Amino acid sequence: MKNKIKKQKPKSFKVLWRVIKEAKEYSLLYTIAIISTFLLTAVNLTAPKMLTNLISILEGTLDQNALNQIIILALVLLGLYLLRVLFRYLSNFLSHFAAWRLVEKVRVIVYEKIQSFSMDFFHNKQTGELMSRVVNDTATFEIIYAHTIPETITSVFTLIGVTWILFSINVKLAFLTLIPVPFIVIASLILIKKVRPNFRNSQRNLAELNAKLQDNFSGIQEIQSFNQEEREKQGVNRRAAEYTKSHLKALNLNAIFHPSVEFLTSLGIVIVVGFGGFFAYNGDIEVVEIVGFLLYLSLFYAPITSLARLIEDSQHALAGAERVIELLDTKVTIVDEPDAIEIEKAEGNIRFENVNFSYIKGRPVLDDVSFEVKAGQMVALVGPTGVGKTTLTQLLDRVYDPTSGVIYLDGINLKKLTISSLRKQISSVLQNSFLFNGTVAENIAYAKPDATMEEIEEAAKTARIHEEILQMPGGYNAYVGERGIKLSGGQKQRLAIARAVLRNTPILLLDEATASVDVETERKIQTAINDIAKTRTIIAIAHRLSTIRKADLIVVFENGKIVERGNHQELIALNGVYKRMCKVQDDSALVSFN
Repeated sequence: MKNKIKKQKPKSFKVLWRVIKEAKEYSLLYTIAIISTFLLTAVNLTAPKMLTNLISILEGTLDQNALNQIIILALVLLGLYLLRVLFRYLSNFLSHFAAWRLVEKVRVIVYEKIQSFSMDFFHNKQTGELMSRVVNDTATFEIIYAHTIPETITSVFTLIGVTWILFSINVKLAFLTLIPVPFIVIASLILIKKVRPNFRNSQRNLAELNAKLQDNFSGIQEIQSFNQEEREKQGVNRRAAEYTKSHLKALNLNAIFHPSVEFLTSLGIVIVVGFGGFFAYNGDIEVVEIVGFLLYLSLFYAPITSLARLIEDSQHALAGAERVIELLDTKVTIVDEPDAIEIEKAEGNIRFENVNFSYIKGRPVLDDVSFEVKAGQMVALVGPTGVGKTTLTQLLDRVYDPTSGVIYLDGINLKKLTISSLRKQISSVLQNSFLFNGTVAENIAYAKPDATMEEIEEAAKTARIHEEILQMPGGYNAYVGERGIKLSGGQKQRLAIARAVLRNTPILLLDEATASVDVETERKIQTAINDIAKTRTIIAIAHRLSTIRKADLIVVFENGKIVERGNHQELIALNGVYKRMCKVQDDSALVSFN
């Protein structure tokens, strides 16, 4: 069954709760930041009270006592503003510090999750899309943790405090200021419903744009060789336009929402001015109370007004966080059994017993495959392209599990071994071996980072690549470029063989190791393989049958089934499929030679 990211979307509260749970190790920093936020809000609520006290003093007798009170008020305000600087710094920096540490942690968690998936997951995903999950979507956790949550707490705390103060000043006027609030809440709820799907589409379109860019950069040589620059530019332009369109649609909703909220809050000020003036005219309220009311009114509507930005930020952030959590909740299909055991060093005896496998239900790739490989033997898998040879080796490495049947290593079902210990027994050399953008030595020692230089050179000699490495600028410190672009195909293959030799596992898988090299390089690779034969179990896939004639066992596949088996001489004597394949290749070689 193909591994797909779940379609259902987590609820907002569940998303926030997951974010908070992931951030628990930063709770101390965040607690200090939240306390600082509360104290900052308290300072902001106290400052207008000082100003109303000043107005009261100025309305009275201006004598020496009044002057002393004014000086004290000024010093208190200075102290409050200094505290505001301190609390704002602690609130902002610590919340951001904790948030970016959380992003760092989540990025590693997401990467670790992705690399734990079996290969069927990667068959359905583009590299650029996965990179977007790791880099772009995880960055939205910072918005939630450093902005949405603390600013929501501040807004709620400020709103409660200011509401209490306004009602303590004048109950009638306070009730009148609440008139716009229901309309603001309704507008906010409508925005939440409308804007979030657009931000979710925006995040998905950004991932698709990243995927397209990654594909194009990886295939830049083919793009230039086939003069497809204009076509690919149009493809990038289309995806960039889709991202911009979805993002602007969400921003358009916000552009309508922001001025609407500003207008509604302005209505509150109009109400206070109008009714406050009327109440003052009737003697129901003093001028100093109206001034104090207006000072606190800005604090009352500020958190409500900021709701617009908080909603915009939170919907964008939650859309990204949802995509991260959906991925984290995706089940890994290839996992250790509860009773799986560790294997230290296998002998290398392998047995396939009635193994069947399908990528798609009802379309078998392998059909009732059974054969045995003794430790130290070399077994060759031959047959036309697409008959399941590579799939068979991937089943041995537990990249996939059989649909039915059992594979044994030293008499133990592979599913009863831990994946880690199983893969420590196997090294692979693929047709298109991947090299990392590092030095020659680093690539050879990739599977054994603690290898000495002597061990690296010995492995290179075994792979018949040592002399060519010494001729490279920098020798073993020469950089191979991205995917080994600075090396020839044969050099990359032999570096891959050196890497496998250095790892020194009891099982070696060779998947078309000589398929894309010239005759001379093929001879060098074949010599390298012959040198390590009998020292480990080798399973080799080959189209060039000349390279596997010395194999202990040759297994011939057609349509996912084994149709012949035996050594070279036995299969030639059968006068069947294998002999026919040999004749076709010999005739082709003769034609090419002539």
